[in-house]
Amino acid sequence: MHDHINDPYVKQAQRDGYRARAAYKLKEIDEQDKLIKSGMVVVDLGATPGSWSQVVREKLVKSGEINGRIVALDMLEMDPIAGVDFILGDFREDAVLDELARMLGGASVDLVLSDMAPNLSGIPSVDAARIDHVCELALDFAATHLQPNGALLIKAFHGAGFDAMVKRFRETFKVVHTRKPKASRDKSAEVYLLGRGLK
Repeated sequence: MHDHINDPYVKQAQRDGYRARAAYKLKEIDEQDKLIKSGMVVVDLGATPGSWSQVVREKLVKSGEINGRIVALDMLEMDPIAGVDFILGDFREDAVLDELARMLGGASVDLVLSDMAPNLSGIPSVDAARIDHVCELALDFAATHLQPNGALLIKAFHGAGFDAMVKRFRETFKVVHTRKPKASRDKSAEVYLLGRGLK
């Protein structure tokens, strides 16, 4: 708790109006990889509290108008963000996917983002399986919904299943990168996987 309160990114997020320090992870990766571009259709999986959707919105706003679409999904409620469509529910369920399809109106997705993390138990083998499951859900979703040149960015963790997840990314995407933004705590095993261009 002490680390969190004194975290410079937490303080910066409060100053900049972001809902979570995670905003700076996406901002840094986007600066390096130029992921978010005007006119894109972006889906933010596990979006609550919404800091990644806030960053995407900033990038898509031009002359006060959003040029593109942002759809955020989560099983937890999210306070509204102007110009961001929100679906409350589990994206594995047909009803939620139907709602997403209706919102997109036939448009394919340019970028899928996932900063999702499961509830961790502290038991390494159990947690590794949970983390892998969440990553696979995002990867399966992206493989189904992305346009051919689209991209997927997910949070993963160095651990038992990490190499297998990288292998799956390489089987799915033409280009795969691993990113560890400065806002990601040094002692954290978290790392981000970026896949671009479906095979």
